[in-house]
Amino acid sequence: MRKLLYPITDWVSTKRGMWITIIAWLVLMVGLSAGPRLGDYKVTNFQSLPNEAQSIIAEKKTEELFPNEQGTPGILVFHNDKGDINTDEVIQILEGIVAEDIKGIETIVDIRVLPPQALTGFISEDASTMIVPMELEQDLGNDQYSDINDKVSEIGNNLADEFENMTFYITGPAGIAGDTLKLFEQADFVLLLATIAIILVLLIVIYRSPLLAFIPLFATVIVYQIVNQSIALLGAGGLEINNSTTSIMSILLFAAVIDYSLFVFSRYREELNKFESKYEAMKMAMRATGEPVFFAGGTVLAAMLILFFANFRDYQNFAPIFGLAIFFIMLASITLVPALFTLFGRKAFWPRVPKYGQENEVKHGIWGPIAKFVVNKPGVSGGIVGIFLLVTAFNVFNLDFEFDTVKKFPEDLPSRVGYEIVEERYDKGELAPATLLIESDEALGQEHITTIIDKLKEYDEIASVRLTAQTEDARDFKLSVVLATNPYSTESMSIIEELRKDTPNLLKNLSISGEAHYSGVTAKLVDERDINTRDIFTIVILETFLILILLFALTRSMKMPIYMMATILLSYVSALGLGIFLVDLLFGYDALSTRVPVYAFIFLVALGIDYNIILASRFIEERKTHRVKDALEIAIRNTGGVISSAGIILAATFAALTTMPIADLFVFGFIVAIGILIDTFLVRGMLLPALILLFEKDKQTSHNSQ
Repeated sequence: MRKLLYPITDWVSTKRGMWITIIAWLVLMVGLSAGPRLGDYKVTNFQSLPNEAQSIIAEKKTEELFPNEQGTPGILVFHNDKGDINTDEVIQILEGIVAEDIKGIETIVDIRVLPPQALTGFISEDASTMIVPMELEQDLGNDQYSDINDKVSEIGNNLADEFENMTFYITGPAGIAGDTLKLFEQADFVLLLATIAIILVLLIVIYRSPLLAFIPLFATVIVYQIVNQSIALLGAGGLEINNSTTSIMSILLFAAVIDYSLFVFSRYREELNKFESKYEAMKMAMRATGEPVFFAGGTVLAAMLILFFANFRDYQNFAPIFGLAIFFIMLASITLVPALFTLFGRKAFWPRVPKYGQENEVKHGIWGPIAKFVVNKPGVSGGIVGIFLLVTAFNVFNLDFEFDTVKKFPEDLPSRVGYEIVEERYDKGELAPATLLIESDEALGQEHITTIIDKLKEYDEIASVRLTAQTEDARDFKLSVVLATNPYSTESMSIIEELRKDTPNLLKNLSISGEAHYSGVTAKLVDERDINTRDIFTIVILETFLILILLFALTRSMKMPIYMMATILLSYVSALGLGIFLVDLLFGYDALSTRVPVYAFIFLVALGIDYNIILASRFIEERKTHRVKDALEIAIRNTGGVISSAGIILAATFAALTTMPIADLFVFGFIVAIGILIDTFLVRGMLLPALILLFEKDKQTSHNSQ
């Protein structure tokens, strides 16, 4: 690896190489900026499940048999919180919406032509609310959901304002999809500003040098623009890009570039004390840090590429996007970052400029005493940290999963308000009915269909069943199955699982030869839970194995990679356990999305191992000329400041996700921030050094001098 890296970093550290490197990155940024925009390729209706999932198979079969029946459903909600809903007023609002002929709307149920008995089915028992089904066209673009919602909401609310106590909302899958897009668009901008502000303030406060804050940020902005435009090219080439993926990617990019910049300029400052030439100082700094930084980036890249082996398409979508981001980050860490610091030289550290020949004046005010205590009392420091990690890790057994995505939205979001009105006043299953497709080998009479419907109605958990479509040859038909429970709840997921098993037997008992397929929101949630569980084991095993191989290559040791990896895995479980407790205690989240533990694992393991690599690399370097104990003390003392600074900035950067109004990202950011702090100060600072002293021995007789 050194044979590959040294020629690159040595050349970048020259005056000519420095200028060519900076100009090349700027030209690349400007050139790519003329290409397509990333926002044009983000999708809201991203299919998370693989095509082999039962619910997706059912959905596609239904689309083939009933091609005009599979648009995105929505619910128009009319509510009077002071009395009974007025049907005439509802009709006037609907006529106003229909008259606009809004592009993208397939149908809105015309309640004017319904008989009185059918009309009452749309009105709640307390008569305060009326719901009217709406269906959008198939294959709408991501921004069209939001545009349709905006137009319908504007017309509906303007007309509703003319009537006393009338309120109007759009909910259901169509309403939720539109609001989700707007949430991400607004939140992404806030997230970017919050991230930059946090990094800038922390860098200035920690290092008390304005240029040390702006140089890494300048490098980050260049890399950010290049990565964004490169991902847009992938989108233009056909890659679907998920909103949440790009939000997390921006955090990863800012965090990683700043992290690696800190490692470079920290060592650069040391070398400026030893060498008068700023070019020679950077050359030696990169010879010391280039390999560990490149390996650190390599572990993150490996972790991202492992996601190609997942079945859940959200995770698969991470792989090319994050992989591309990490590729540019690794490239920048050994070219752009050292070139920029070389350009400014000693001025970068103003007003605390390092002077040639004064290396002995470098102070380690906090980490000097900590390093001495850790190497002298490894049992105490490592033992206390180990007990804390184990105790907090046990709280993972209290982990519960939440599948109701709408409940994670801001309380005043229109689709959530409408959703809760419907949930409270109707059969909860009306929010997102399940679809049952029956494919029979022969034509079925009306009596067969009636019998199937009656058998399904015998389930207490089913509120209603109705025939919605049938093929001309009477062999295939579609039923709408409304559950009595919230379609996003675990109870509904259990009943769908039961129905998947029971319905084939029901057909067999009725002497019907055919197949039954369930689709819809609840069926997808069942598949998502099952596939996510399998993916967790796949990702954990493969990522652990791959990172172990990389650590073997870096340390050239059989023992060290094993306990380095063990500390990271324990740190992850501890962070998850502590995070579960704190998000419930502080924010009232008593259950998590199934995605959060996986996202947290990917980032905490991949980024956490970086700090272990930096410490272990310095220890291996110092061990060439010192005993194990002395080498470890020097390594802790010299890397403690930069790693703790990087950890604080990295944790704060992920904490910026708590500005997002989407609970999944809020909780993910909070847990990862906790995990990074645990890893930075407890694992890297105390537990790992204790294990190094336990397992690594001097080649000669061990000395016990203090």
